[in-house]
Amino acid sequence: MTKPVIVATDGSSAAVAAVEWAAGDAARKGLPLRIVHAVDRSPFEPARHPVPGDDQLLWAGRRVLEEAARTVRETHPALRVDTVLLEGRPVTVLRREAAGGVELVVGSRGHGGFAGMLLGSVSTHLAGQVPVPFVVVRPEVSAPHELIVAGADGSAEAEAALTYAFEEAWSRGCRLLVLYAWQLPVHAYAPEISYGIDEVRRAQEEHVAAVLATYRRSYPDVDAEMRSVCAHPVPVLVDAGEKADLLVVGSRGHGALGSAVLGSVSRALLHHARCPVAVVRPPAAEKTEEW
Repeated sequence: MTKPVIVATDGSSAAVAAVEWAAGDAARKGLPLRIVHAVDRSPFEPARHPVPGDDQLLWAGRRVLEEAARTVRETHPALRVDTVLLEGRPVTVLRREAAGGVELVVGSRGHGGFAGMLLGSVSTHLAGQVPVPFVVVRPEVSAPHELIVAGADGSAEAEAALTYAFEEAWSRGCRLLVLYAWQLPVHAYAPEISYGIDEVRRAQEEHVAAVLATYRRSYPDVDAEMRSVCAHPVPVLVDAGEKADLLVVGSRGHGALGSAVLGSVSRALLHHARCPVAVVRPPAAEKTEEW
């Protein structure tokens, strides 16, 4: 059985954008689309005292799903779409659903978020927690740039992110920019220590080039460019994301605490990048250390 692309919706503008993004991704990859809406009763009533008769929450949820499915079928008539209405907290429902899909797509904020917040509680809690690529989509619509940007640092998480990025670039027929943002060790700035900055830069570039060469052999049709930058990865990737259709990073990378499920770089990008962001974890057996 072919696993679907899973997308969550609550009818908000960010969720509508997420459904559109997920439908396009599923269509390009020849995969079915599964649209999920979670009915969360906890803010309204104790579970032991359900309201009898016509349930407005279920009715509203069905309307949201019907509208989402109708829109998808208008834009992608050949796409196989199914909808599912589930009861429970959205984070719990979506984490369970993600196990049966190839990726999980959500909007950056739902109806419950504060207007000034860039990232809602559901997307914040799911990032780094689900076993499949997790994509967060903002409601702003921009013209396509025909470019995907991926961060790399040599960790298992970054390699999983590169695999996803190459597959996305191949399915879209667009360019891929792989950025390796590196920083000199602190002791490099000590005047009593001789340090070859050019040597460090050369070693970093050779490392990225070797990693990229492996992927180029597997994806010969992808126009992939490598760029090594001596800078902190967050501003480098955020700036690159301004001209990208998708920004791809690993859930963690070198330097992360072993117990952390989401690294500081990937967390910062989810909050600050304006384009869709995909956070990718490696298979469970390969988990290491942060993007």
